Amino acid sequence: MADLGLAFAGLKLKNPVMTASGTFGYGREYGEFFSLKSLGAVVTKGITLEPRAGNPAPRVVETPAGMLNSIGLENPGVDRFIEEELPALREAGATVIVNVSGHTASEYAEVAGRLDGAEGVAALEINVSCPNVDQGGMTFGVDPAAVAAVVEGCRRRTRRPLITKLTPNVTDLTVVARAAAEAGSDALSLINTLVGMVIDPATRRPVLPRGVGGLSGPAVRPVAVRAVYEVAAAVDVPIIGLGGVTTAEDALQFMMAGAAAVAVGTAFFVDPVAAVRVVEGLSDWCDRNRVEWIGELIGAANPGFKGRRPGRY
Repeated sequence: MADLGLAFAGLKLKNPVMTASGTFGYGREYGEFFSLKSLGAVVTKGITLEPRAGNPAPRVVETPAGMLNSIGLENPGVDRFIEEELPALREAGATVIVNVSGHTASEYAEVAGRLDGAEGVAALEINVSCPNVDQGGMTFGVDPAAVAAVVEGCRRRTRRPLITKLTPNVTDLTVVARAAAEAGSDALSLINTLVGMVIDPATRRPVLPRGVGGLSGPAVRPVAVRAVYEVAAAVDVPIIGLGGVTTAEDALQFMMAGAAAVAVGTAFFVDPVAAVRVVEGLSDWCDRNRVEWIGELIGAANPGFKGRRPGRY
């Protein structure tokens, strides 16, 4: 049987498959379907300093080969997360990566600081790419200097590995990726959703109250694979690839483009065990193709790949 274990950016993963933030809640919702420790990592729903109510309904609309969401980072706030949600994840044996957001760079740093001392947190994913809030999120992610400021602030407040989640809604993603890496990000996560809109002809209005939302699912996968390919040739930090991963073959595209790991997201809305199927599919593919260790495949289709290759775990 192929070895799927990987070690990179201070993380030790039994396999390269994670959950994508915002699609998996805090794990409780899926614990009845499979063991959370069977995945490489669980990436939580976004956490902010204070509780957020999120955007008004409707928040989700189905699109061809995907969905548009405008959740608005609804969450209980970092203190309640540590007290009420983190213990269950810890008990389940999951490798936990907490997605962090904020209105300002100082808020990001404060959340990172509070999570630094929380038992059971393996890493932080800094979300500078959410399109569904008016302040923070993508407002930072389109500006390399702002991304660097957020990363630097978080780096000063935590010893945990930092992963910066980037938006594709920029002219040149490699510029932002370099800014994050140079500021101290240990890894990058890409891509977040594409900005999109759906209009209801009957009402002559956008379906989502904010007008725009984030497009995810298989429709964005070619864009995401291209982004990973380009960034993997521009920076030397590990990349987590996401955007429309539903099968092992999808995951392999990302890894061969240069991703060290992948995250499954929108597929959970169709199949609650989607990530487990991806893990099983990767193992089967490697066995059929006589691949002893999945790390051999990282960057295999990218002649410009310059990332640090993960170690075995």
